[in-house]
Order: sequence, then structure tokens, then C-alpha cells
Amino acid sequence: MSLSEDNVQLDNRFYVLITGANSGLGLGVGRRLIDEFLETRPESESLILIVTTRDKRKGDATVEQLHDHLLKTCRNLEKTRPGSSALLQRRVHFRQEILDLLSLLSVQTLSKRLRETTPKIDVVICNAGIGGWTGLNWGYAVWTILTNWKNAVTWPEFKIAGVGWVTKAQIPSLENGETVEEPPLGEVFCANFFGHYLLGHYLAPLLARHAESEQTKGRLIWVSSVEGYTHSLDMNDIQGIEAEEAYMSTKRLTDIMGITSTLPSTAKITDRYLDRSGPSEKTTKPRIYVAHPGICGTSIFPLNFILEYCMLFAFYMARWLGSQWHPITVEKGACALVWLALAKQSTLDTMEEREGAGKWGSATDWFGNERVERTEVEGWGWGGKLGDKRKWKNRSPYAKDLTQEDRETFEETGKTCWAEMEKLRLEWEKRLDDAGVGVKME
Repeated sequence: MSLSEDNVQLDNRFYVLITGANSGLGLGVGRRLIDEFLETRPESESLILIVTTRDKRKGDATVEQLHDHLLKTCRNLEKTRPGSSALLQRRVHFRQEILDLLSLLSVQTLSKRLRETTPKIDVVICNAGIGGWTGLNWGYAVWTILTNWKNAVTWPEFKIAGVGWVTKAQIPSLENGETVEEPPLGEVFCANFFGHYLLGHYLAPLLARHAESEQTKGRLIWVSSVEGYTHSLDMNDIQGIEAEEAYMSTKRLTDIMGITSTLPSTAKITDRYLDRSGPSEKTTKPRIYVAHPGICGTSIFPLNFILEYCMLFAFYMARWLGSQWHPITVEKGACALVWLALAKQSTLDTMEEREGAGKWGSATDWFGNERVERTEVEGWGWGGKLGDKRKWKNRSPYAKDLTQEDRETFEETGKTCWAEMEKLRLEWEKRLDDAGVGVKME
């Protein structure tokens, strides 16, 4: 089902990579990206959509679903643009790649392949991840939903998570059957953050833009959540191995590092991470953006058929009670992610210059009409600006007015997190190289 991209001019190709695109939000992002690209970009531009899954069977199924959606979209556009269907279909091309974010070797292998076969990448959407939950505290869930419905299903406190989960060994066993000793690597941490972190570093050369010809910057879009609580991240257990809220810990880490990536205080570290020696007249530094899909009805939390419908009912009720963070469908949840992928660089730069670096979320009104909304982040507010009280509604129960001390603490925590992640990256790269299994990028 893959379409050839051989005849598409390089300057008119727009390359987007989506991790975990086989279901849920990732598939919704792919569908919405196709729709908005065809409707907003010039006819001379083509979309090269690279989707990653953990095996070829899932990849084949994903490409087939996206291709079917493309045909449906083209048929709908044909009604208002007679004779355009064939042209529209030729503007979208699919590629599938294998990626297991729980395997650092898989991340390295894919990165090397992309660097050898792909001339550039415009956007990487780091969507894949796991929840790490094992069940619900049913008594507390029923009580909080009945007494505080909107908050209970927006910032739930009744999910039970696994503790002590680690990945399988990263270094394969030796030929004689012996295993190489290695430190534990948090499973939820690796799936939700560290695997993407390595991927972004290895793909940074493809994301770098030629300053003379490009009007945009390569973009890494880190997918967060409304549940990035301050108390979830323990700096003494940054991988969240012993955390009771490992998922929230990874989302807090995503928020802090993504937002502070634009600050002067982290520039030296982020330059190293993004494979740059400093300012360059020839290329522009890729940008990291943080976005979240709101709350969608996906299978990230395993429920049976009946409970899935109960979950959806609870979500719709929360929206009708005034929650803006319940897009519910994955296509609506993809709103902020796709907007960040396709927005003009000048638009993003102007908004962040005016409002500060922040977190972008998919929101809806009472009727389900989606929009992109700035999201308050604990310790940072909506953009790191003091005295910003323009959006009091739908605040997290843990939110409080931003103070100068909070902002300084947030920025300092960001520097520490960046230093720790770079240290961890270098340690694992050396460990894999010393074992003779690391993949060289040159």
C-alpha cells in the first residue's frame, strides 16, 4: 500500500514521523494530518508520512488504514474541487518503519536507517507510550466521580500503577549464554520519554534546517498530558522505577524539559543534545514543543467492552459539566499536535515571544468543537510570566498562582533534568558500544 515518493521534488516534500501510529492517538494524528495538509498546504507540496510500529504486521495495517482514509478524504474534497481527487492522492506518500521504544538498540537502528535513506525530517511527533497501570481503586473512583465528577475524570487519583517495572535487558546475551551486567532502565520511563529522547538526538541532523532556504525550523513535538504533576517527579528516582505514578512522572519530566529547552540557561546542554556546537549561519537549531491531546477514549488504560462505554459516558458528562480537556475522540485530541506540526514558524515564534514558551493542548467547547489552548503548568503558569490570571477556569486542583520563586525553581529543575538525561544518554551509549552492540551513526 505504500506510495512511491521518488518523483516528488525534495524542496516540496514535507516529512513527518509519528511514533506509535498503529492505533489510538497516533492513528488519529495521522488521519488529521492528512486532512489538514491537503486543505491548507499548496498543491505543489507533498506529505511524506513515516509511521513507526513495533512489527511489520501492525505497520501494514496502519498504512492500509491511512490509505483508506486518504481515499475517503479525497472523495469528500472532490465534491468541492471537481477533478482534484487524483492530484490530491499523489500528494500523500506513506512509509512504515519498525521501532520498539523499549529497546535502545531498536531506536539506534531506526535512526541510522533514517539518516541513510531520508534527506530531511521536518517534524517528529513523539506519540508512542504506555500507561503502566494495573487497575482502579473502584471504591474511591465511584466516590470521587459522584462527588466531584469533572475533576475526578480530568485529574483522576484512583488509577493503580505498577511499581518497579523495568525493561528487558538492553544488551543481548553473549554467544556462550552469559549476560552482561547492566543497570535497570524504567519501563514506563523508557517507553514514554527516554526512547524518544534518544530518537530526537539521533535525528537532529535531519531536523536541522538550511538557514538560506528554509522558512521553518525542524520540530520535535513531545506529547505530554494534563497529568504532569509536580509531586509525581522524584529527582532521586528520575526514571520513576519506584514511583507509584510512573506515567505522571514521565509527563512532568516532558513538561519541564520541553519548556526549559528554549531558555538560555539550558542552551549549552540542548546544543549538545541537538548535535550542534553553537550558533550557525548555515543551519537553524531544531525546536522542541510540548503538546497534549486532552483526555481521549483510547485503550491506553485496559478496560472491557462495557467499561469502555462507561468511560466514554463519564468523559462526555465531564465535558458537559464544563471541562475543556475532553476532546474524547482521537481526531479531536490530535488538534494541538497537528497544529504544531503545520503552523507557520512565524506564527509560533510570535505567540511564544508574546506569551512565553508553554504547553499546547487540545481543548473543546461544550458542543465538542475543538481548538488549541495554552495549558497551565505547575511552577510555570501559562508561559512563565508572573501575574497571568487570564484563564482561571479548568485549573488543576494542584495549580497555584505563579511566583518568582516557583519560576526559578522550575528553571533550575529543568537544567538538572537536562544534565541528568544527557548523562544517562552518554552512559547507555558507552555501555552499548563497550558491549560491541551499539549502532554507529556515522
